[in-house]
Amino acid sequence: MTKQRKLIFTITILYTVLIFYFMFLAFGRTGASEQTAGYTFIFLPDSFFKLPTLSELLHPNLMDLVGIGNIIAFIPFGLWIPLLYRITFVRFIILFFLSIIVLETAQAISFLGSFDINDAIQNSLGAVIGFGAYKLGFRSKNGWSNMIITAISSVVLLVGVWGLCGIVDKALTKEAGPFVAIKELMDNSGNLSAGIQANSFKLSGQDVSPRYNMYEAESGNLKTFTYTNKEEIIFFLNYGIPEQLDYSGSVRVFVNGREVLTSSGEDQRLYPELFPAMFEIPIEAGSELTITIEGNEKIWDVGYRRMIYFWN
Repeated sequence: MTKQRKLIFTITILYTVLIFYFMFLAFGRTGASEQTAGYTFIFLPDSFFKLPTLSELLHPNLMDLVGIGNIIAFIPFGLWIPLLYRITFVRFIILFFLSIIVLETAQAISFLGSFDINDAIQNSLGAVIGFGAYKLGFRSKNGWSNMIITAISSVVLLVGVWGLCGIVDKALTKEAGPFVAIKELMDNSGNLSAGIQANSFKLSGQDVSPRYNMYEAESGNLKTFTYTNKEEIIFFLNYGIPEQLDYSGSVRVFVNGREVLTSSGEDQRLYPELFPAMFEIPIEAGSELTITIEGNEKIWDVGYRRMIYFWN
């Protein structure tokens, strides 16, 4: 081996040991493994395009650093491996990806981490950037020129992949659309109800003016309303008991029979600063919502925001 190749080989080995340390020992993994109850395997890719934006990196949290670090930390392998061995890109990326899969599996079965296919894909993206930079940089016999071009190519390719991941992540991520008021709810008599006239009232010293709809229990009796959504939504409603009425009443919300909200007039009496209150919850398509109102409780501006892709 030439001196240059020996140096690259030594650096690669030392860097690999450092990567092993971060994958198996760093971040308190040994202590966490004692509290792990079972294996964690994530086989379906769902978030490998999710990388922190430049604004997020100004005040990064640990997951932001992990996300971009999963790519940057593996760029050197794409540079050094082809310098050490003559290898085609296809063979390189297949062997590299399989190696990462083995390491991810070792993390999971040793309870020192989890198997996450998203991490494996991000690691491989880093290696691809490195290999691309090597191909662009090492084209002449001038060593310094090669290193400078390779370093610049690495940065340019990283920024390009980073930007592309941001575009794809945005294209694949649903966002809440505009608010849509629910015009009719099915009541417990089986009829569609548009609610009562939405007059203004005072609640905890605030003037409340419902904009879209308002529902209440008739004569203080228990009233039940149901709604079945046809698509993925975020459901909203406001609730509370107007002033000059006693605090007898309650509101409860169920999704497919599971209670997700319960509030009573006693809660409002004890914590008036929390009212009027707004409730929101993400709901999957085809779910049935059941809302029960009792006593003097009122709900208003009941509606939803559809979860849509930005290109919709």
